[in-house]
Amino acid sequence: MRALLIAVAVSAAAVSMPSGHARVSAQAVAAVPPAAPAKPAPPAPPTGQEKSQVFRAGIDVVSLNVTVVDGASHYITDLEQGDFSVFEDGAKQDLNFFNKTNLPIALSLLIDSSASMEQRMETAQEAAIGFAKKIRSQDLAQVVDFDSRVEIRQSFTNNVASLETAIRNTSSGGSTALHNAVYISLKELAKVRAKNPDEIRRQAIVILSDGEDTSSLVSFEEVLELAKRSETAIYTIGLQPRETGALRGFREAEFVLRQLAQETGGRAFFAQKVEELKHVYGQIAEELSSQYTMGYASKNPRRDGAFRRVVVQVARPNVTPRTKRGYYAPVPSR
Repeated sequence: MRALLIAVAVSAAAVSMPSGHARVSAQAVAAVPPAAPAKPAPPAPPTGQEKSQVFRAGIDVVSLNVTVVDGASHYITDLEQGDFSVFEDGAKQDLNFFNKTNLPIALSLLIDSSASMEQRMETAQEAAIGFAKKIRSQDLAQVVDFDSRVEIRQSFTNNVASLETAIRNTSSGGSTALHNAVYISLKELAKVRAKNPDEIRRQAIVILSDGEDTSSLVSFEEVLELAKRSETAIYTIGLQPRETGALRGFREAEFVLRQLAQETGGRAFFAQKVEELKHVYGQIAEELSSQYTMGYASKNPRRDGAFRRVVVQVARPNVTPRTKRGYYAPVPSR
């Protein structure tokens, strides 16, 4: 049995998806061209008058979702804007906005229904349902089922009952096209646009998978590149296999999961028992509700599409901030 894994990706945007199911084959993924450099989407600002000050066209805003923890991994939520310093390629930046309220979230729940999930599917479904039940009225979620193909079982909604039904309708069978599923989900979220400040929300992709990819036509490098361009933070959970023979595949999957988390500002979790998933889901939900959202207009005027490293520092001892490692600069408009 291979490892059971979960990943979560977060960014800022609004969601509006049509209802109904969509089935995407691996061949369809191959037809999707590589992601081109794009302007970072405007992040979610505070409510009221400050929203209109930030939500405006023609300005490239670098959005950051920042998590701060102490030495015991407790979330620190009482910091103010003046406690943060942001650096881009070593140059200090000026924050244009800052928000520490619990902003709305759009979640895409991806569930691996490959044959290797059979023995753990029911427990995994219950854990995913528990996570879905944390959806608030201002949040949205969709359910995506994948094995060798990718199917949207429930489009974006805040109806928990509909989400639960979609999750329970997943059944095991087939191979694992994890990369395809992540790639397609990122592409779908890239289509989402906020029409006004009230529609701006963070986005999250939650992936439940049994580990090593076995049938994707999209490579890990392509998925990681797209994730970095989409400004998502990916949280991963790896459930260690019970069979000794599966450890090699788990180590390969562990490398992939750590890379996704480190490069995008997320966090890697590893569990030994499937029963631990409920607790891990709870940890992820708590983190998503404990983040700071901030942004700045880069002092670097070059529109060269180059990758720029971002570092966040906090003026408080014994705490650690975490955010994405950087972003791709915009390119000249054609």
